[in-house]
Amino acid sequence: MNTDTYISPLSERYSSKEMQYIFSQDKKFSTWRKLWIALAETEKELGLTADGKSVITDEMIDEMKEHIYDINYDVAREQEKKVRHDVMSHVYAYGVQCPKAAGIIHLGATSCYVGDNTDIIIMREALELVRKKLINVIASLADFAKKYKEEPTLAFTHFQPAQPTTVGKRATLWINEFMIDLEDVEYVMSSLKLLGCKGTTGTQASFKELFENDREKLDRLDDMIASKMGFEKCYPVSGQTYSRKVDTRVLNVLAGIAASAHKMSNDIRLLQHLKEVEEPFEKNQIGSSAMAYKRNPMRSERIASLSRYVMIDALNPAITSATQWFERTLDDSANKRLSVAEGFLALDGILDLCINVTSGLVVNTKVVDRHLRSELPFMITENIMMDAVKAGGNRQELHEAIRQLSMEAGKHVKQDGADNDLLELIAASDDFNLSLDELNGYMVPGNYTGRSADQVDMYLRDHVEPVLSKNKDLLGVDAQINV
Repeated sequence: MNTDTYISPLSERYSSKEMQYIFSQDKKFSTWRKLWIALAETEKELGLTADGKSVITDEMIDEMKEHIYDINYDVAREQEKKVRHDVMSHVYAYGVQCPKAAGIIHLGATSCYVGDNTDIIIMREALELVRKKLINVIASLADFAKKYKEEPTLAFTHFQPAQPTTVGKRATLWINEFMIDLEDVEYVMSSLKLLGCKGTTGTQASFKELFENDREKLDRLDDMIASKMGFEKCYPVSGQTYSRKVDTRVLNVLAGIAASAHKMSNDIRLLQHLKEVEEPFEKNQIGSSAMAYKRNPMRSERIASLSRYVMIDALNPAITSATQWFERTLDDSANKRLSVAEGFLALDGILDLCINVTSGLVVNTKVVDRHLRSELPFMITENIMMDAVKAGGNRQELHEAIRQLSMEAGKHVKQDGADNDLLELIAASDDFNLSLDELNGYMVPGNYTGRSADQVDMYLRDHVEPVLSKNKDLLGVDAQINV
């Protein structure tokens, strides 16, 4: 292990090997070589000739195919020290391995042919992995929601006690946000196109020269390359690069997922403070170096921490897109290398944590019930008032009586540290004519959760399960947490 050089925590601690490979040097430069092969094949198939002879031969293409993956990095690095140009260094290195094809590699293309097309290919592949893990988060939460769909719990608005819900119904709120994110991921994936091969300023001037202004061939060039690389289309117009607004769109999707994960992790952290719900805690895990009894929600906290990074990271391509000059400037390059890759690596770590946390959530049902019952007397007062009116009482007078008794009970809880005695106060009042036993009959938490359980069933059946069924081959991700 190299201990005297900075190593990104995204690769060392958080991101999976699968996502790291997508943004690896091997993936990048082997994709460059595949693009050079696609260009050569297309030029040959379109009949690129000189003096009546084909400029590109099958022998050249076969030679190039033999060296897609055995990249001679040492040669490329030495050449880049001399020429200060990464693409030309790899053109040279590829030519060293393919002497017969050396003269036609990168023919007619500009650097963005390999650079930008590779970026699109890599982002689409990374989005596929994001989509896979996002579906697994949704599946894990769906199991949790189904299991606890009838478990009454205190709901909160403004983080103040509110009308009860169920543990499972609350989980559907988390699922719903991830489902919105899934729609966004799928839309962006479906909209991605290759840059194609449009030359230095996007005019295809070099190819117009190569193909002697044969418009039919020029019109087919991009589509043929796209097909060879697994895409349906290329962007119809561009400067030297594809619009950097594409990167903005992609990272905005990542930021959206991060926001959903952050919201869920905040809720879990608050619930763990209340001792109602806890994230997984391993047998030998240490919660605090000083306070040995602590069980800190460190995985949920890490979700929040990484999520903030991804949300802020989305500003990078937005600003880059806004500040590109005319057909291109190079102030995007260094920023793209960092912001796009690290946005995906960070989100990958977030999704692994989400899978891990949601698949191991612990619900302390007795604590949940105790907290709900401590606030329930306030919440059943409307039902008590309605029944008292039916028995001949005056609604406005009863409302005022309950208001005053509620304030008194609240004072006992807040100032005296006593239990909630609202029902006892109501039973002692002459306004209601209800005994304490009768009032205790109202204390059935499940009667006040509305349609929570039904909503869980309907939401999972009509919206979530069809998506999970359609993607059942993607389920079963084993999220590895390194630390």
